[in-house]
Amino acid sequence: MPSSNALRAAVNDAHQQFAGLTDGKNADYIPYLATVPSNLFGIAVVTATGDTITAGDVDYAFAIESISKLFTLGLVIDDIGADALRKKIGASPTGMPFNSVQAIELHGGKPLNPFVNAGAIATTSLVPGSSPDAKWANIIGEMSAFAGHELKVNEEVYKSESDTNQHNRGIAWLLQSYGYMYSDPIAATDLYTRQCSVAVSAKDLATMGAVLAAKGVHPVSGKRLLKEANVREMLAEMTLNGMYDASGDWLYQVGLPAKSGVGGGVLAVVPGKMAIAAFSPPLDNYGNSVRAQAAIAHISSQLKLDVFGA
Repeated sequence: MPSSNALRAAVNDAHQQFAGLTDGKNADYIPYLATVPSNLFGIAVVTATGDTITAGDVDYAFAIESISKLFTLGLVIDDIGADALRKKIGASPTGMPFNSVQAIELHGGKPLNPFVNAGAIATTSLVPGSSPDAKWANIIGEMSAFAGHELKVNEEVYKSESDTNQHNRGIAWLLQSYGYMYSDPIAATDLYTRQCSVAVSAKDLATMGAVLAAKGVHPVSGKRLLKEANVREMLAEMTLNGMYDASGDWLYQVGLPAKSGVGGGVLAVVPGKMAIAAFSPPLDNYGNSVRAQAAIAHISSQLKLDVFGA
């Protein structure tokens, strides 16, 4: 485990080095995201024992977007078990864009993993609860428990996404036709849209990731939030599919399980040690934050955090 001084030096150095990076552009297919200031940039590290080190805009609340899929996955995998989830959804890369309909058709209607949109909507349909409201209470409760305080939906993001989620609604109906949707398709899509609209900061995200680093235990409260046996499966999903179509390149170059979102956040986990979260809105062609990737890669390299020992 790196010392606090080494962690602080690496975080500060990464922020200084990449704050001026101008590559990429904000997501614009969700209108709200195009309006977020592109110069925002924050990095946060939270260790498995609760130490926090930050630099930059770590308190700015941004839309969690696809990183929310990780926490809904945790809720469902604890409820039905890893084996049952894999039979219903799968755990393999699609080799296609995250919102691909063709990937569903090519595999008999089964979503291949919980981080593409089809698999994420199907996962959301499996959330325990007797009604959409009960399911939502479980989703936001899970995310808030991980963050250590109450999280809320950014209503502007939610409206912006709801007005433009016709493609996801189509995916949900297609899954229903193949028997891989486990609640009302429109209700599941709405819950999925709402979970993506939850506002988090980089500091929140690092705290949430540190639960995984600490084998399912909250690093500050000490409360168990995930069954330890299921943490491995979640990290495996992050490793295989967490960075959209760039997951293989990320693993090859950085060697850390990670999950990104088009809101500009990237969360990486160093098992047993820490979580690193970075936020900056401009994205590359795969939908991953340019500055956030560069910062986490730099910190990993400086501190030799690659899980493969490179």
